[in-house]
Order: sequence, then structure tokens, then C-alpha cells
Amino acid sequence: MPMSSPERAILEMLDEVPKDESFHKVDVAFESLANLRPRLLTTLLSLCRSVKTKRLFFVFADKHNHAWRRYIDMSSIDLGKGDRALTPGGRLHPIYRITVPANLMPTEIRNGP
Repeated sequence: MPMSSPERAILEMLDEVPKDESFHKVDVAFESLANLRPRLLTTLLSLCRSVKTKRLFFVFADKHNHAWRRYIDMSSIDLGKGDRALTPGGRLHPIYRITVPANLMPTEIRNGP
């Protein structure tokens, strides 16, 4: 039976937020993703057509600050333009310009994506 790699599986999970997956379930899943492969992630993210999925990926990746995050080459990843409204009552993330629950907002803001 074919299965997705952890890198692809988390992107598939993010694509289902908020309709079929909750922010909390994704947050819990992200906690355990300490061993992802940054080169594969860079490739998958550059091929991904969903701006929502890519922006959410970086919201969670920055929140959990796993070691692999700093090795993702963002120069080939298109995060689109403009703000994205994802959840009613959410707050607009200052870096990735997507509405997310308040608990996903950064405590300290970095310079750009």
C-alpha cells in the first residue's frame, strides 16, 4: 500500500484546514516533526500550488522552530500576493498574511518570510 512521506503528509493535512482538519490537530502533528528533510520540503513546497497550504506550513514551522526550518530555501517558493482570510475571528499573521487563531501568532516578529 503506497503511503505519503511525512513531508508530503503534513502538506496534505494542511490543505484540509479548516474544513476537515483543525488547527489544533495540525499543531500537535507539527510538534512531532523533528526529522523532516529540508531539501524534500523545499521541492514539495515549490511544486505546491496552494498558497494557503504553503503559508500555513511556514506559520507552523516558525512556531515550532525545528532545526530543519532554517535549511528550507524560500527563494523558490511562491507565497502569492495579498492577504488570505482563512478563519472567521482569526488574526492576520504579520509575516505570512493569513488569518489564523490567536495562539498561532508569533510572540516575536522576524524580518520577512
